[in-house]
Amino acid sequence: MATEGSSVPPGSKGSWASFLKSITSFSGDLSSLTAPPFILSGVSLVEYSSYWAEHPSLFVAPAKEKDPAKRALAVLTWFISTLKQQYSSRNEHLGSEKKPLNPFLGELFLGRWQDEAGTTQLVSEQVCHHPPVTAYCIWNGEHGVRLQGYNGQKASISKALTIHIKQIGHALLHIDEFNEDYLITLPSLHIEGVYGGAPYVELNKSSFIQSSSGYTAKIDYSGKGWLSGKKNSFTATLYHEGREKDPLYTIDGQWTGSFSTKEGKSKNVIASYDPAKHPLTKLVVASIEEQDEMESRRAWQKVAHAISKGDMDTTSAEKSRIENEQRALRVKEKEDGREWNRFFFTRAKSDPVLDALAPKLGEIIESDKTDGVWLWDAEKAKNSKPPFKNRS
Repeated sequence: MATEGSSVPPGSKGSWASFLKSITSFSGDLSSLTAPPFILSGVSLVEYSSYWAEHPSLFVAPAKEKDPAKRALAVLTWFISTLKQQYSSRNEHLGSEKKPLNPFLGELFLGRWQDEAGTTQLVSEQVCHHPPVTAYCIWNGEHGVRLQGYNGQKASISKALTIHIKQIGHALLHIDEFNEDYLITLPSLHIEGVYGGAPYVELNKSSFIQSSSGYTAKIDYSGKGWLSGKKNSFTATLYHEGREKDPLYTIDGQWTGSFSTKEGKSKNVIASYDPAKHPLTKLVVASIEEQDEMESRRAWQKVAHAISKGDMDTTSAEKSRIENEQRALRVKEKEDGREWNRFFFTRAKSDPVLDALAPKLGEIIESDKTDGVWLWDAEKAKNSKPPFKNRS
């Protein structure tokens, strides 16, 4: 078992001990806590939407598959391939999981991937601040594939200093060629290693993918390795809706590493995936000078620079400046009797696709916890003002 602060830089031992003491007695939103500088990230949570499509060729692969079962398998394979980037990449690159910046209302992150799949575009927008909710749309027009979704988090901490996070929201994948939809539920996760000062993410429980063509995928996660003897383990099955005990395909392995696909319940491997053999496609983002003041990297550039230097006085001052400006905007809106107008998304009470697929999984859409159901608004995107016009 790790000792307290065993991975903490010597100069930060005191602040880490104080931080641990504060979170053990904290009862509010954990995201509002200010962590010691070495555990802070200079990246806003609104950027995390990009982790869905860092392998664009896998993202569009289902559109090329004529057989509906194999198409559902391609969707499942793509989804599993995203987990390493979504939940482990920061730990690998930065040495531990870092606390991201809390996006402000209206914050935007825009980018695109360019590779053999053509152009795949991303729009991510903070559509709500209380509760914090990020909405996103990722699409490839050439292949007719679009992913849209939104998510928030509800965090709690145990006496053992494990942070438990329930992700609230979902993603919807649409494939034009077959007029087909897939509802993707989000896995629960917990953050381990907090006590030792080297946090990392583990996934637990199950998540699902439900297709409008009648196929269901279930992904079971295990942080303790009871399935394969290794951490980050999972087993996924794809089956005809309602026939879970008769799988068409089974995939198992590690979501941070390689995994294999087998037919039915057999041991006959028909495909394998190794992330080391699938390099990421770099996301292209406009330079800070070209970005609008609402775009994440421009808005947070001084904070990010201060965090990288370990300058907490400047970090605190710049964060406070942004937060105070946002409070003033909200006060003015309330005085004027109006609400902030989202750039690319619209709040709805429901969504017909979601309403059709969620009951098949017993999925409850907790729209009260996300201030509504957030939908990509193609009309808003078409009429978006510069500088967003040519980047959305």
